[in-house]
Amino acid sequence: MRHGKKFNHLGRKAAHRKAMLANMACSLIEHKRIKTTVSKAKALRKYVEPLVTKSKNDTTHSRRTVFSYLKQKEAITELFGDVAAKVANREGGYTRILKIGNRLGDNAEICIIELVDYNDTYNTDKPKKKVKSTRRSGAKKATEVVVDAPIVEEAEVEEKSTIEEAKVESTPSVEAVVEQVKDKIAEEAPVVEEAKVDEATPAVEAVEEELKEEIAEEAKEENAEEDEQKGE
Repeated sequence: MRHGKKFNHLGRKAAHRKAMLANMACSLIEHKRIKTTVSKAKALRKYVEPLVTKSKNDTTHSRRTVFSYLKQKEAITELFGDVAAKVANREGGYTRILKIGNRLGDNAEICIIELVDYNDTYNTDKPKKKVKSTRRSGAKKATEVVVDAPIVEEAEVEEKSTIEEAKVESTPSVEAVVEQVKDKIAEEAPVVEEAKVDEATPAVEAVEEELKEEIAEEAKEENAEEDEQKGE
């Protein structure tokens, strides 16, 4: 008879049921996902989620309270360390149940229960959908904005095009600037060369005169030596 049966007893006495749920909770905290039946997973979810909420407040009292349920130091360390950091920004719903079919032996419905924040497959950051207002005034405003938007864009495009045309007309082309520079260089080049030649000519003439004088003095000395030898 079902007198006062407000939750699933899982076919066990109270002591057996509490020990089983504590072991399952420790396995879930350690491995982050376990495979079990759907009825046990639902009972485990009610059992473990309040303990995860307790782990957010890392105090001695919270640790002793959770330890009275789990009875394993390694699970307590993992729960108050890595798991608490992962679920810090989550207000509830720390676990997820994924049904995977029926078991071959007794045809029991099997599922996987896991911690939500440790599954990268389902934790993709999707953009939030915008909620559309059902009021008529809101719909009218939306249509008005949509109608007015392209006009503003066209005006901006026309202004940009006129500004770009004005810039193109005012700025001379690159080829014209290059030709002007070449003409200036061609005009200045011969003047510079002529100036260099004019400056170099007097220096060359002076050197030639010095060489002539030296040659003449050497010739005189040779003639004087030859006359002395003849006289002797």
